[in-house]
Amino acid sequence: MALALVFFLVLIFPTLAPAHHGGSEYDLGKTVEFKGKLTHVELINPHSWIYFDVVDNDGKVSHHRCEMRSVHVLRRSGWTKENFPVGQQITVEGSPNRTDPNSCYLQTIVAADGTRMDRYGQYIKASQGGIQEVRGPIVATKTNRPLRRPSGEPNISGDWAPVQLVMVNPKGTGGGLVPLDQLPEYKPGERPAGAGRGRGRGAPAGPRLYGGTELTAAGEKAAGDFKREDNPRFHCETTSIVFDWTFDGPVNRITQNKDTIMLEYGQFGLKRTIFMNLKEHPHGVKPSRTGHSIGHWEGETLVVDTVGFLPGFLNTPVPNSDQLHVVERFVLDPNKMALTRGYTAEDAVYLKGKYSGSDTILVADAPYNPGKCKELNFIDYSKEQKR
Repeated sequence: MALALVFFLVLIFPTLAPAHHGGSEYDLGKTVEFKGKLTHVELINPHSWIYFDVVDNDGKVSHHRCEMRSVHVLRRSGWTKENFPVGQQITVEGSPNRTDPNSCYLQTIVAADGTRMDRYGQYIKASQGGIQEVRGPIVATKTNRPLRRPSGEPNISGDWAPVQLVMVNPKGTGGGLVPLDQLPEYKPGERPAGAGRGRGRGAPAGPRLYGGTELTAAGEKAAGDFKREDNPRFHCETTSIVFDWTFDGPVNRITQNKDTIMLEYGQFGLKRTIFMNLKEHPHGVKPSRTGHSIGHWEGETLVVDTVGFLPGFLNTPVPNSDQLHVVERFVLDPNKMALTRGYTAEDAVYLKGKYSGSDTILVADAPYNPGKCKELNFIDYSKEQKR
């Protein structure tokens, strides 16, 4: 199931692989190396950053930074601020930014004591001190939570997370994305079958489909006009209730109460309330980014109906209007402790048919913590030196 998610992401959302920026702003085919002094680290969303100073042969100091992954996946991978003592000498390997010579995409950092950390590496504390790399999940999750609530319905409360998707090449420069729990099946740098296949790489001719549907003329125009700066994620906002539930491996939280179920999204802290005591949406719902959700149980399935959205993006570059209507079905597998969500979205303004898909989350390997968000990608760091 997890591997199917990888292919779903690559085939349906080709502009999202392999990273948030799709590699467009960084030249992942090149590697630059710096030796300098670590000055600062920011573990934030949607990207973390490491800062360091380099002294040239003439004694001139230049300031540099490298982009890392989001703080929530770094936490899940064993990365902490303690791994980055400020003031130490470090060696950094990275892919250069195409327009900003003082910024890069972190591949590897080597500390003064020789400790090496790769972009997609998973690390635990070593018994002899320092850290040790693990090829696969670093935590074996266990739970003793009751499978049902006292009222009888399935107990889905708690912290949940999808299996992380990581590069087979731990430096993050190629090899394709695979689920972390399947990483031991691949050799470093090996390219999984099917990885990278998308438009122009053997895909069948015909209209591009998003979630299994074509876009309307208005949808095609809006998608064509989309600019990277329009992406809500680069403004510290969740893209949509559909997309960011699993994208980029967040730890989400579900809280069941008598009349409501609260869903908290792990990367930017978006909160949704599902009203379980309403059979219909009230009139005059104030539009919002989360919409208005009502739910009910159909046997073992939680069915959630949501309307009342503000215009935005269902999944960039696919827009949504205020006519967006989303139906989700959550089913708990008590044997695997896996919560699968199927969803369909309809929007007559931008979608010709139903946008649909599914995703699965498991008991989380780290506690819910949306962390801080500050988008820094739009800064040309080389120009900051002149201020």
